[in-house]
Amino acid sequence: MIQETIVSTQNSAGETHIAPMGIHAAGDEFIILPFRPSVTLANILETKSAVINYTDDVRIFAGCLTGHTDWPLKKAKKIHGHYLQHSLAHCEVELTHVENDPIRPKLFCKAIQRTNHEPFVGFNRAQFAVLEAAILLSRITRLSPAKIHTELEYLHIGFNKTAGPREREAWGWVTRAIEQKLRELQA
Repeated sequence: MIQETIVSTQNSAGETHIAPMGIHAAGDEFIILPFRPSVTLANILETKSAVINYTDDVRIFAGCLTGHTDWPLKKAKKIHGHYLQHSLAHCEVELTHVENDPIRPKLFCKAIQRTNHEPFVGFNRAQFAVLEAAILLSRITRLSPAKIHTELEYLHIGFNKTAGPREREAWGWVTRAIEQKLRELQA
């Protein structure tokens, strides 16, 4: 199963990096698949650990891709690292082994600490729409502008019916970034 999460990592200098990432989860085993090159990949290989954050605040997903990255953090319990202060839950993991790949290595990790902070009350369609729009932004150089616009039009239907203030803020960040990037790519 793939879960949409925020992965937080730390380098040996103590600098924390957060990134949205679909991870493969099976019980206490996780596979993190960052593309090369990435800060997430470098940090996990350096420190052999990460934190998987579960959040329903889609602004964090959108923010990571649009330059809004200043989210409050708290110190992890069992690893050197941090988790999102406003996460619903987090899981601290340690790297067990790597399946190398020139594009997207597989980082196999095991859970060493799980903490629930708040109950999950479910996603609405606007949250889903923001997540999907953020994924479109992350793949903008691999998709045609027509495909991106078609997807955004469809996502906007459910978004309009269910969005609250958080979702509207995140949608604005992502859609403005998509339009800006498309203009840059066409220039």
